Amino acid sequence: MRNHDAIDVIAAQMAQEESRRQFFGRGIQGIGALALGSLLGQEARGATEAKVIGGLPGLPHFAPKAKRCIYLHMVGAPPQIDLFDYKPGMKDYFDKDLPESIRQGQRLTTMTSGQSRFPIAPSVFKFAQHGKSGTWLSELLPYTAKMVDDIALIRTMHTEAINHEPAITFFQTGNMIAGRPCIGSWVSYGLGSMNSDLPSFVVLQAKHTHPRSNVQAISARLWSAGFLSGQYSGVGLRSGGDPVLFINNPDGVPMEMRRKMLDALGEMNQQTFQKLSDPETKTRIAQYEMAFRMQSSVPELTDVTKEPDSTYALYGEEAKKPGTFAQTCLMARRLAERNVRFIQVYHRGWDVHGSLPEVLPSQCKDVDQGAYALVQDLKQRGMLDDTLVIFAGEFGRTIYSQGKLTATDYGRDHHPRCFSLWMAGGGIKGGVVHGTTDEFSYNITENPVHVRDFQATIMHLFGLDHDRFSYKYQGLDVKLTGVEKASVVKAILA
Repeated sequence: MRNHDAIDVIAAQMAQEESRRQFFGRGIQGIGALALGSLLGQEARGATEAKVIGGLPGLPHFAPKAKRCIYLHMVGAPPQIDLFDYKPGMKDYFDKDLPESIRQGQRLTTMTSGQSRFPIAPSVFKFAQHGKSGTWLSELLPYTAKMVDDIALIRTMHTEAINHEPAITFFQTGNMIAGRPCIGSWVSYGLGSMNSDLPSFVVLQAKHTHPRSNVQAISARLWSAGFLSGQYSGVGLRSGGDPVLFINNPDGVPMEMRRKMLDALGEMNQQTFQKLSDPETKTRIAQYEMAFRMQSSVPELTDVTKEPDSTYALYGEEAKKPGTFAQTCLMARRLAERNVRFIQVYHRGWDVHGSLPEVLPSQCKDVDQGAYALVQDLKQRGMLDDTLVIFAGEFGRTIYSQGKLTATDYGRDHHPRCFSLWMAGGGIKGGVVHGTTDEFSYNITENPVHVRDFQATIMHLFGLDHDRFSYKYQGLDVKLTGVEKASVVKAILA
């Protein structure tokens, strides 16, 4: 049988087997893909263009405060007790067992489930109050301390996940099991792109510096579009070599030849679409065209040689080194400047099960100035008002020590019951500390914030009602926040 005859047979079979629900579902997806397909004949536009491309009709539901987001995720879970949640009374409890009335039979990880006791390890780091808000912060975060009046610090985050993979997947996708769209994909799907020459969702990974840092593995599942069209997946930019793999033409292939190849490939894909009506074929065409436009836009984006000296005075000399957190934050600002909708940054090495007093200062030094500089840079450019910045991990750390405890050395295990994160810009009220925990930083005593509440708040800042923003999948109206109750944290909104 000839190839085109085989395609005709497959198309006929698909048409016969397709249900009414599948037909209309595919049609809806096709509309979005056709909208992106309309980009193919457009001329390249200026990098700062903010015209919305794609997105769903009727969205946003209400006027958004945030147009874009830079999400800084500290993979491995920073210890809130050593950074954000000051508990001076713990010094009197050094090496005493955590009371069972506080632990309340909490589920333990395999790292500490075999311990005969749970000795309390007060933080060895000093804390002080800062800003007009008088927020307590660790000495390890001197730059963050200078901007406490720009951020909202949530001290009462909590989650069900107790291990890294499900916990970070839950934070990013709303489900502990991989396969759901992540936040960046949901936002890109609902609101569309603001730059035809760059992806609406970009992922950056920063290097950590301490050789003894315990590094958790991450994968592209965290920035996957899940059951949404593949065009909404995050696009990773690398710090070394080509920023995007295979974006440059091979040696001996001029741009004119690449253009002719894409035109021919587009015609073939169009023929396939006409026969099979698979919207992902349109997505494939759009992605090829985006890659072609990125051959011009990405080199300009990643060329930081024209940044003034004032930039490096703000971000520090580390920002000149590819792959550092400071350089990654600078790149995030450049992406936001070009109206990339969602920028996800990962920094690993925060899994402090041991040698915490040695490793944690290095981790904080990696990120403190860069995060501060990013917020201040956006602020001085007039972009912070509509750019949401998030600094978070996937859960917290125990007040008790994992393994041997001494006056100068300890480690901390995973703790999902309470932990801290901060948010700034994009409709967030600065100088706010939300929620309180008990004297052991173990249980929440006031104003709990669940992961779903955090996600609902992000959606709200983008003008999206999380209860009304869903996608039909396997007969269900699937939402980022799932089926359980989620509430916007109104106390931190400007």
